[in-house]
Amino acid sequence: MNQIENKAIFEEMPIPKAAKKLMIPTVLSSLVMVIYSLADTYFVGRLNDPLQNAAVTLAAPVMLSFNAVSNLFGVGSSSMMSRALGRKDFDTVRKSAAFGFYCALAGGLLISMICLFFRTPMLYLLGADAATMDATAAYMKWTVICGAAPSILNVVMAYFVRSEGAAFHASIGTMSGCILNMILDPVFIMPWGLGMGAAGAGLATFLSNCAACCYFFVLLYVKRGRTFISVKPKDFTLKREIVTGICGVGIPASIQNLLNVTGMTILNNLMSGYGTEAVAAIGIAQKIYMIPMQIALGGTQGIMPLVGYSYSSGNYRRMDDTIRFVRRLLIPCLAVVAAFGWIFAPGLIRIFIRNPEIVRYGAIFLRALSLCIVFLVIDFLGIGVFQSVGKGRISLVFAILRKIVFEIPATLILNGLFGIYGIAYGAFAAELMLACISTVILNRMMRGLLLKL
Repeated sequence: MNQIENKAIFEEMPIPKAAKKLMIPTVLSSLVMVIYSLADTYFVGRLNDPLQNAAVTLAAPVMLSFNAVSNLFGVGSSSMMSRALGRKDFDTVRKSAAFGFYCALAGGLLISMICLFFRTPMLYLLGADAATMDATAAYMKWTVICGAAPSILNVVMAYFVRSEGAAFHASIGTMSGCILNMILDPVFIMPWGLGMGAAGAGLATFLSNCAACCYFFVLLYVKRGRTFISVKPKDFTLKREIVTGICGVGIPASIQNLLNVTGMTILNNLMSGYGTEAVAAIGIAQKIYMIPMQIALGGTQGIMPLVGYSYSSGNYRRMDDTIRFVRRLLIPCLAVVAAFGWIFAPGLIRIFIRNPEIVRYGAIFLRALSLCIVFLVIDFLGIGVFQSVGKGRISLVFAILRKIVFEIPATLILNGLFGIYGIAYGAFAAELMLACISTVILNRMMRGLLLKL
């Protein structure tokens, strides 16, 4: 996508058309990512071995830690790049991309080394026991020790490409890896293939992320001279305005994900007390919940380059119209999805595993998570807007409210009062309260900006 097309999207195209042009590829790539994640769960579930499913669930917090690095340098850099494009400051775009790329690479390698040298203590921290230890370690060997860097770079480079308005190319890169993963999963996991179980799912994920990274490197080579994205070492800089601009948005986004890791680790440890079946059940429910969650995330993240560009160029009316359009589009759609998840929860869990105990637990969790969906859209939209305009501190406050103030205490209290049934509704309580706060603060900010016109 050349610069004339980018300008049309950011400045001239009607809001519904521009928003859909950015949102649809992002949502599609997010859905494909969910499908490949569900493919892992599906094929591991076909083994009908709760230990293998539990291994994938227990490793999830470490996989979420990748998002902390991706958000630090992906969200932070892309926000900086979109705002610089709005100011026509192309040198900052190049330097922001190079800084984000090399720091993301270093972050991925650091995670791999930590997992390699402190593997056993980490497994116990994640909630693994003697029964699940070996399977969890085998899965993490490929996804973390070998795969942290390509997994992180895949996401970060997609953010870079999307910041220039090339949402289609960003989605193709992401989807290419996901599709390869879905092809490799049954071959590596199932007994009729290599029979590796959860370790096979990890190996498929590692290879697919490497393939996606290759796509982005080839894309940047082909578009050289027609893109401001740079991964050249000469463009890497530690200039104060670059570092503080990226970290001002990226660090709050990263802390938000680290808090998610903390919350999931606490949840998995609580669930371990109810048995392996409960751990496997919540893992499957969370994977299904990722479908509407990624629609919400893809839809809100997709329009962030347009929001950031409009904000930086002073076009606050276009910015406000974009936010309102996305809100009107996503909330009713996801309300329908939430109703579907609530009604058909047992059947959806049964697709992945036939164990009656896991199906019973999984239905409880999926129904509770379905109640979160509409409020999740509101939360993602508020956080995304503040990230795109460089107000990272507000998004950090939201992250702290969600996990530290609302969700973790609610989960612990409800567990004490109602046991496993109470645990399921901790997230719903947090999203409901945060949605109310997010709506008030976002509306107040937009009223202030519109008064300047």
